[in-house]
Amino acid sequence: MNKILQSIQILLLLSICSNALDLNATRGYDIRTKHLRHPSAYIPSMCYTKTVDSQGKKHNPCYACHTRAKAPNFTLDDESLQAAYNFPDPALKNPFSNLFKDYSQAVSKISDEQIDAYVKRSNYFDEEGRIVLARKLRNLPAQWDENGDGKWSGYVPDCYYRFDRHGLDHAPDGHATGWAAFAYTPFPGTFWPTNGSTDDVLIRLPRAFGLFKQGGDFNETLYRINLSIVEAMIQRKSIPIDPVDEKKLGIDLDKNGRLGIANRIAYEWAPKEGKRMSYVGEAKKLLQEGKLHIAAGLFPEGTEFLHSVRYLGLDANGSVILAPRMKELRYARKVAWASYAALHNKALADYKEGETDPEQLESFPGSMEQGVSNRMGWIYQGFIEDRFGSLRPQSYEETLNCMGCHSGIGATTDGTFAFARKLDASRAWRRGWYHWSRQGLQGIPEPRLHDGSGEYARYLRLNHSGNEFRSNDEVLKKFFTPRGALKDQEIQRLRRDISTLLLPSKERARKLNKAYRALVREQRFIEGRAPHISPLTDTVWRELNASQPTHLKIVPQ
Repeated sequence: MNKILQSIQILLLLSICSNALDLNATRGYDIRTKHLRHPSAYIPSMCYTKTVDSQGKKHNPCYACHTRAKAPNFTLDDESLQAAYNFPDPALKNPFSNLFKDYSQAVSKISDEQIDAYVKRSNYFDEEGRIVLARKLRNLPAQWDENGDGKWSGYVPDCYYRFDRHGLDHAPDGHATGWAAFAYTPFPGTFWPTNGSTDDVLIRLPRAFGLFKQGGDFNETLYRINLSIVEAMIQRKSIPIDPVDEKKLGIDLDKNGRLGIANRIAYEWAPKEGKRMSYVGEAKKLLQEGKLHIAAGLFPEGTEFLHSVRYLGLDANGSVILAPRMKELRYARKVAWASYAALHNKALADYKEGETDPEQLESFPGSMEQGVSNRMGWIYQGFIEDRFGSLRPQSYEETLNCMGCHSGIGATTDGTFAFARKLDASRAWRRGWYHWSRQGLQGIPEPRLHDGSGEYARYLRLNHSGNEFRSNDEVLKKFFTPRGALKDQEIQRLRRDISTLLLPSKERARKLNKAYRALVREQRFIEGRAPHISPLTDTVWRELNASQPTHLKIVPQ
């Protein structure tokens, strides 16, 4: 009996010590809380940018996000946000106080050798190649157990980053996890590596998309065809594929009126004219039964995305690459289908609510474990570094920070960014199905706008800077003359190779890595997580007036 009591006491002591360590890792911040320190946390920190500088020059980074949407993204009047800071009263005071901190002293205390060693060490895999976070979630620490049931009810990381020549991930035992890597052009501004982080995005469709019939074996060729069909529906264009026998699939993929050898997925979507698309295999059967749906600009229900945000790694030549160490691991899953009509009605209701009660903050249901809903059919969840560099679940408020970008701005496609920006399958290496660890940003041409001009050059011209906060002196010196004009030679280089703009020097990469490491140690992500060295006092508002004008001219799409 004494031995049993002694064992119980040891277990209790271990539990208390474990809880103390978990709290120490977050500097006492209880990640289980749903109490919001900043109820307007869904409004991104970039939205507090000053659009007119001390010299009277106007800077418009706002147009990149707030633009005229394309159905079924029925965001209403989004362009008007370029003209005024239309924030509800509780959001007028900027909650992201980290933007005004000076990290220069903290940066100076970290040597180049220390930060290089830190970012080279993975916090996703252990030395044996096992996923550290998955093991922790299966043995759930008490400080991560939001509802106290002893089980983690959210996403458990299951990607091994072992990609084949088609971009498909495989577990150590060889089975396909379903995750597929794709290359894309990073969204203008914050998401460029020169502004602090490298990243990657993976997509996964439900298992049925890789089955010929229920209960059958997973077929990677069939799965890749369905991925290309989804690509055609999101990008709204025909997609080239490896030759496939349509007779085996029982579907005319290239829409030539007969079943033969298809080399492309022909995009035809005009339901009122009888032009429709379909998935193949078991997914086609589920589509016919109404258990799956398909529509232009929308992902099928069950679609998942995995987005790792990483430090800036350096190769042997000092060039910036994807670092092994993750800052964040972000996850999204489409849990419900919303038709065009339903999405339009939601947009109308949101607009009416905003007009009726402009001071009302938006609310987003969800929790740390189960994810936060964007109210458009998707749930979002995330993991972020603790004080010691290990990944931990994000709190509800930390995840709420994702909602501003993913819940209804003009620039998104079904609430997402990356897949609509996937590299052109007719031109890109491996049709764009590869991971950045296989090939980087070098040599990728600048994305073109409808009028043929360069997308990134337009951002530089309208913003007169390389990021929203105008803190990127390196881009400023490289692409602008002392009088503020764009350098034609650099713009011509950019047209051929986006890495000339997107990748920072090794000196800047190290400084930004050090600044973020200092921010991680503080564990105050709810007050901002944008890496910077000097305070952004000159370019960011501490407080705004109601409906304060930006003094910008609205830039059309």
